Amino acid sequence: MKPLADLPARGVRGVLFDIDETLTTEGRLTAQAYSAMESLKDAQLLVVPITGRPAGWCDHIARMWPVDAVVGENGAFYFWHEAGRLGKRFVDDDATRAAKRARLGAIADRILSAVPGCALASDQAYREADLAIDFCEDVPALPLAAAERIAHLMREAGLTAKISSIHVNGWFGDYDKLATTRLLVRERFGLDLERDNASLVFAGDSPNDAPMFGFFERSVGVANVRRFAGRLAAEPKFVARGESGAGFAELAAHLLAGR
Repeated sequence: MKPLADLPARGVRGVLFDIDETLTTEGRLTAQAYSAMESLKDAQLLVVPITGRPAGWCDHIARMWPVDAVVGENGAFYFWHEAGRLGKRFVDDDATRAAKRARLGAIADRILSAVPGCALASDQAYREADLAIDFCEDVPALPLAAAERIAHLMREAGLTAKISSIHVNGWFGDYDKLATTRLLVRERFGLDLERDNASLVFAGDSPNDAPMFGFFERSVGVANVRRFAGRLAAEPKFVARGESGAGFAELAAHLLAGR
């Protein structure tokens, strides 16, 4: 990973970023990070969070934050807010989501029994498409080996599973953050990810960001990405000096200065 100072800033049209421990710091959205996000939007850049957080949170984010859209539940949907209305685009239709969701409860029960100390994520009630198991947000932190065990159990049950900085998320389907980002930028912004790769920056911090790290030429890890050394299928090309929200603010300042 190269230092953030080596990241080319010219020609950037948009910034895509994870939320938990990339934008936030120890679970809180700091004034510094929010101001950095707003500064990017004020500079006429596309600003799009790409998160594992639930539909209920993403409704608020699309309406209230200085963003152009949000991809949620690791790619289950994207939301946007325009002309006073919230727009929603799901990968699966309502009936398919309901059928898949009905199967998740039994899988959750098996995982909770098999991995002592984990719990259903506190935001599970606000989810439309996936199962989130908490291993260090609202429970005493478990080792990464426990998160990997949870992901293994999910995959045994037929789920796609990804580890974030706080949860292990599982869902039925082959979409992920990258697939739905590709859909979003084509449908909403007229961009093609292959053609326009170099005009977008992605920032993240954990294994569920690996598809984005691997794809984007200008992918950035905040410094705490090093926590997952050796556990990332693909690493970011660049890394900030700062951790979490401070690292995100560092990225924003670098991009704005480079323009």
